[in-house]
Amino acid sequence: MYIKFCRSYGEDKKDEARENLPSKLSVELEGEKGQQTDGNNRRYRAACLFLTIFCLVLLLVIIILSVKLQTGSSACAEKKDSAEADSPSIAGTCSFQQCQTNFPNVQSRHHGCKHCADGWLTFGRSCFYLSTFRLSWDQSQQNCTSRGGSLAVITSRPVQDFLSKEGKLKYWIGLRHKGATWKWVDNTVLRESYWSEVPQQGDCGILSNGISPERNWMKATCDAYTYFICQLQLQL
Repeated sequence: MYIKFCRSYGEDKKDEARENLPSKLSVELEGEKGQQTDGNNRRYRAACLFLTIFCLVLLLVIIILSVKLQTGSSACAEKKDSAEADSPSIAGTCSFQQCQTNFPNVQSRHHGCKHCADGWLTFGRSCFYLSTFRLSWDQSQQNCTSRGGSLAVITSRPVQDFLSKEGKLKYWIGLRHKGATWKWVDNTVLRESYWSEVPQQGDCGILSNGISPERNWMKATCDAYTYFICQLQLQL
């Protein structure tokens, strides 16, 4: 009888354990599920925070760029207005030489996109080099060619006045007598001249300073030695 009771009691305990096992498993599974949900929520919040900060940074960059663009546009407009105010209005069109002749100061003042090398003078679209040593006409031309230019070609009054003002000596210019005509080194025929009234002999031209710009060209033999002026055209 005692043995039967123990068996009955043991079987009841086993049945109770089996009944409690699903409950424990369910509680454990719910706990793990809750931990996973909390982890997902934290990652979601971190991602949202990162995206929010990223969007704020982009918005700040856009605002800064917009302000800079507006400032730059205003500055460009002011420069354009200033340039238009300084430049006289011209009806129709004209060649560069005509514009340089009519408005030498405007041409020289607004020329700033290109710069001449040290030791060269800037005027219009050209650089001029006034030598400090003397050579013959042919040697002077070779020297100017080695510098990337040629002896000076004076085809307008502003250039004539400029070189007459800047130079202090006698200089070869790119003018030479060929056949029955005087031609420049670029092979153009002499049209406007500033020859001295004093009779002279020679096949090459010299610009002599200290004399009125209207009459300061001299003729000399091309083998004579004197200073020279080189000219280099700026490429715009």
